[in-house]
Amino acid sequence: METEYNFSQGKRGAIEPTPPGKTRITIRLDDEILTWFREQVHRAGGGNYQTLINDALLEYIQQRREPLEATLRRVLREELGQMGK
Repeated sequence: METEYNFSQGKRGAIEPTPPGKTRITIRLDDEILTWFREQVHRAGGGNYQTLINDALLEYIQQRREPLEATLRRVLREELGQMGK
């Protein structure tokens, strides 16, 4: 270990650049939520719990945007499909 380090060329911020279409934020979530998503990743044998949270939020948004008629049609198709099993 050196006795002195030179940080004059150092830069603040994330080590990895944020990919296009993504925004780095800080968010507070309940411990129970994080635990659940981390357990899902562990059960799947690996992955990224943040990606799972992002996917869950995206699915929620898509369901909220879906018109009522489309929702009813989708649910009926799913239920009829399960009856045939």
